[in-house]
Amino acid sequence: MTAVNRLPGASDVAVSYQNETLVLSLDEDLTPVTKLEDQIRSLGYVPTALAEETRTLPTAKTAMPWWKTGKGKLVLMTGLMLGVGLGLERLLPAYALYITSIAALISVFPFARRAVSGALAGSPFSIETLMSVAAIGAVFIGEGEEALTVVFLFAVGEVLETVAAGRARAGIEALIGLVPRTARIERDGGVEEIQAEALEIGDIAIVRPGDRIPSDGEVVEGESEIDESPVTGESVPVFKGSGSDVFAGSINANGVLRVRITHKAADNTIARIIHLVEEAQESKAPTARFIDRFSLWYTPAAMLVAALIIVVPPLPFAQDWTTWIYRGLATLLIACPCALVISTPTAIASGLAAGARQGLLIKGGAALETLGKIKTVAFDKTGTLTRGKPQVTDIIALTGNAEELLARAAAVEADTSHPLGKAIVDAARTRALDIPAAFGGSTAVPGKAVTARLKSGFVSVGSPSFAASKAALSDEATARINALEQEGKTVVVVLGGKIVEGLIAIRDELREDAKSAVAGLKARGINALMLTGDNRRTAAAIAAQVGVEAEAELLPEAKLARIAQIAKDSPIAMVGDGINDAPALAAASVGIAMGGGTDVALETADAALLKDRVSGVPQLISLSRATLGNIWQNIALALGLKAVFLVTTLTGATTLWMAILADTGATVLVTLNALRLLGLRPK
Repeated sequence: MTAVNRLPGASDVAVSYQNETLVLSLDEDLTPVTKLEDQIRSLGYVPTALAEETRTLPTAKTAMPWWKTGKGKLVLMTGLMLGVGLGLERLLPAYALYITSIAALISVFPFARRAVSGALAGSPFSIETLMSVAAIGAVFIGEGEEALTVVFLFAVGEVLETVAAGRARAGIEALIGLVPRTARIERDGGVEEIQAEALEIGDIAIVRPGDRIPSDGEVVEGESEIDESPVTGESVPVFKGSGSDVFAGSINANGVLRVRITHKAADNTIARIIHLVEEAQESKAPTARFIDRFSLWYTPAAMLVAALIIVVPPLPFAQDWTTWIYRGLATLLIACPCALVISTPTAIASGLAAGARQGLLIKGGAALETLGKIKTVAFDKTGTLTRGKPQVTDIIALTGNAEELLARAAAVEADTSHPLGKAIVDAARTRALDIPAAFGGSTAVPGKAVTARLKSGFVSVGSPSFAASKAALSDEATARINALEQEGKTVVVVLGGKIVEGLIAIRDELREDAKSAVAGLKARGINALMLTGDNRRTAAAIAAQVGVEAEAELLPEAKLARIAQIAKDSPIAMVGDGINDAPALAAASVGIAMGGGTDVALETADAALLKDRVSGVPQLISLSRATLGNIWQNIALALGLKAVFLVTTLTGATTLWMAILADTGATVLVTLNALRLLGLRPK
């Protein structure tokens, strides 16, 4: 990036190591494309022009065999030179020094050329520079055999790093295989199989049992259980019927479904997850930015230390020059910051990929790191701790029976769009009750009641205050109403004319995992808080059930101010539904969107729970803490090995080839340690 930035007319340079792409704005009057390509080649890369970027259905990158890659060819070449050099050394011992020295200089040439190109482009302290100086220095003090070994091991190390790092990319690319490449759609009265990329919004796809759903859509006919684990991490199949949303890549378990396509294949949920995670893996985490800044002075400082090791013992203390030059060169090799530089990005990439495979989408290394430092989690109530869908909880018949009471109330509310009325109708339909017909429709008095004429006469469903204005409420009814309201339930009264027939209580019920999620946070030493605009009584009842503190009757501005106030003192995460909580999500240290509205969840907040379960919050924090722990393990491993080998080098116990092997080994160990995160299954 530094080399390209220094070219005249180059700006907005962005490098994606995951996608192996370079994107920039280039004024070709100042720098022709051919000169740009020459600059890239001089740094050891092979440039290939791409067409203008458009979003397409993700495809897995075909892995090239290592021996066909540029780095692989260098391994073969340096290995050949090592074999030839050592072989001729045995055959012609009198010329051994010349043979190994010439072979070493030939081997180091590609790396030295890359080092010179980097220095001319503004990066004088590259890893290639350290290795080249050490290898050439070894040749000049008569250690051609060691120089040969050093160059070969360095080349092998580069290949191993590339292979290991490719595993992190494979972690997210595994999702690509979940997207079907073909789809069966209704066309001209029949069913036709087409390429998934050709799907258009509004197409009707036929999904048979065992098929994967070709793109996001809505069920228009049929019922089935859908295995959504590839997308959301949800282990239990989810029942889907007419009107249900379905995700690309999920598996139809039994019945045939007709699905209306709502997103093109290139823009479905899995495709967007892959694009977002790839972008997130390229974003710099705070620790990675610190390591980058640290490396800017670390490498020149290491070269200065190596120079002092070379000159201080011989000059003032008359020590042997050859010995201390050798030890100084070994110090240079040990100082290579490879393992240190990749310690953070590899762990972050693995953590993000592991999360995506578990339905935990985190949009960047900064968010992943911050999650592990969270001290407070604030929850919205409706749609977050609760299901966001009111349900009938109690039916109390004061005359007749409960089923008859519910059926009459459902008849009155049959045409309503009010959430409480819909809850009553849904409850009656769930119980398969025979709902009477209403004559002439219903009449609503907003905020008070809905009235309709049934065969038996006029029936009203209204608030307790409305009922009290129409009929005398018995002491029993009043006591029941007060008790239900204390439990955070909304009570409606069913009136037959002026006779109180019964009470129906409705409440937005807790999610099944809300209580365990809060307990999980507390077990991790994190405070949980509920911020809601609902009334204090309802908020207190819900808070008591789940075990959190509650702050109620908060307008959006007040909720935003409360989040900002807490964030001043310690990191706070806000969990909401991703729509009406957007300001609070933005104000929090990390905003976490529930995945119920997947489109919104993917585009807002810093993290999204695709399986739409509150238990994902403690899982996110566990994943973050595991990633942070992995990062510090990597840093300790990288610096610890360098410290040990620095001591052994100064005492003369470390050879040049051991020094480069230590650096390469540390790099591979750090990468393999980071890859352990791919197998993490947060509890």
